[in-house]
Amino acid sequence: MPDDSQAAGNPPTPPPAGGGQQPQKDGPPPPRPGEAVPEEGLDPTQVFATPPAPPPPPPAKGQDPAAGQTGDGGQPPVKDSGKPPPPVGTPVDAEKLKADGYDDEDIRVLGVVGDYRFGSMSLSLTTESIVVPEHPETNFDEQEFLGLLAGSISLMRDEKWRIIQAMPKLSQFQIDELKKILTEEKKKFSELSPKHLVQLQKLEQKHGDDWRDLQSLMVQEGAKKEETAQADEIRKKLGL
Repeated sequence: MPDDSQAAGNPPTPPPAGGGQQPQKDGPPPPRPGEAVPEEGLDPTQVFATPPAPPPPPPAKGQDPAAGQTGDGGQPPVKDSGKPPPPVGTPVDAEKLKADGYDDEDIRVLGVVGDYRFGSMSLSLTTESIVVPEHPETNFDEQEFLGLLAGSISLMRDEKWRIIQAMPKLSQFQIDELKKILTEEKKKFSELSPKHLVQLQKLEQKHGDDWRDLQSLMVQEGAKKEETAQADEIRKKLGL
């Protein structure tokens, strides 16, 4: 969702479906996890690799808002007009749920997903091994921010890594805006009707796996840096 305001220094905005701010035309492609990043931090304009995806067309009159969604975990679902899922532990009683305003598809999906609700899978994610560069110009709760980043289903793995690498160059306003956007994303998807829960579950699983993969890559990256530092120290002692 980049716009002209970003040219004035406003934050890169996480897109609704994994896209984002486009690198400068004819510029180098943004780095990927494991590749070199300037010591002063990644330029924020290099965070996103692709422009945002166009919004899906509105459903035709009388069409189910969920119609046409593959449910394959590829894209976050769009907001519909249904009620948010009932609390965890609510019995799947068709008669009572219909009286509460849920339709047949909502009830069917609730029977499939059981106690799953959006955000429940991301609770198992940790921030262990995620190294945040120093950011002396900004003050925020790193663990809270990383938790929101880990649970995002709109940002791809590499984009999350690049946001972390860009932290030294992000302003306090940009950090606060990113946190606000990620919080609103979490709220938005948690309020979708039950008919979206299967797709959301697949998305959470995919992005959770990607986050754990990013943690593994950061462990490997840290080990390589340590080996390089040790080798440099040995060469220094030997006068090489």
